[in-house]
Amino acid sequence: MKAAFMYGPGDVRVETAPDPVLRQPTDAIVRTVRACVCGSDLHPYHSLPPRTEGRPMGHEMIGVVEEVGPGVRTLAPGDFVIATFAYQDNTCVFCREGFHTSCVRGGFYGSPDVGGLQAELCRVPLADGSLVKVPDADPAALDDRMLASLLTLSDVYLTGYHAAHMGRVEPGKTVTVVGDGAVGLSAVLASKRLGAERVILMGRHRDRTDLGVEFGATDVVAERGEEGVERVMELTGGEGSHVVIEAVGLMPALEQSIGIVRPGGVVSRVGVPQYDDAPVGRPLFYKNATITGGPAPVRAYIEDALPEVLDGTIEPGRVFDRTLGLDEIPRAYAEMDARTALKVLITP
Repeated sequence: MKAAFMYGPGDVRVETAPDPVLRQPTDAIVRTVRACVCGSDLHPYHSLPPRTEGRPMGHEMIGVVEEVGPGVRTLAPGDFVIATFAYQDNTCVFCREGFHTSCVRGGFYGSPDVGGLQAELCRVPLADGSLVKVPDADPAALDDRMLASLLTLSDVYLTGYHAAHMGRVEPGKTVTVVGDGAVGLSAVLASKRLGAERVILMGRHRDRTDLGVEFGATDVVAERGEEGVERVMELTGGEGSHVVIEAVGLMPALEQSIGIVRPGGVVSRVGVPQYDDAPVGRPLFYKNATITGGPAPVRAYIEDALPEVLDGTIEPGRVFDRTLGLDEIPRAYAEMDARTALKVLITP
């Protein structure tokens, strides 16, 4: 099969690799129908130390089950499934409490043992907990727009939803989203679905913020840093935002978020932090503000979101603005890194 591997900064290659095989009774082998490149994939694209053995890439995928181990109870060959970006058993104490990315038996794709999902075939551990069947669906009968939206339930839309959920977005609240990437735009859509009265999107890429407005943003702020904080405070009458969703992962975005949040408000982080230390001292303390967020337990939300995608209530797949073949994955990374593409969908 063909699969994507990263060998160092800017060095992504598509290579021929052995087909995956069942290793555990709870495994499944899935043939990819659609995959994509995530904004978080760009972090190692900038910083991965050069290596002689490529790191398997990718964690978002929809596909068709080819084979299941004898311990798999809920799936069968031929099922059309969504793979959650982390694998989990969906039964441990943390899964039952809704934090599947902390599953005691789970983990993340990208290791030599598990492999990645930017590949023609994928081994999915703990398949009963990690794959969600799309009911009564034949991927060959679905159009590209529907397939794209279903793929967002693997990660990006439900990561945006997680940010809004953890921020306690509800009717009457003002939400500010910091970052106009695919996760930020997904957070705009999710905040609107949860009833936010006002959604301020902070971004400076017009094609992206225009989509954000279509998703439900009521205001767009292009300024950054102190100027951005001042502009949001002006828009909110000096009060700040009830919920600030930080969808970037860089320190300036967090500092901006802390400056915007109103007393008693919430900063919800879903941008993977590219720092270890953060300013959580006096500004948050005297605002009685909360910081929350983390890797999204998409398995907790996917079954509620799936009907909204299937009936057309939401179309989160609009965040994909480029489609490339598996052999073109290096180009996909380069274009997303150069910001000439928002999010690239991959066809095998």
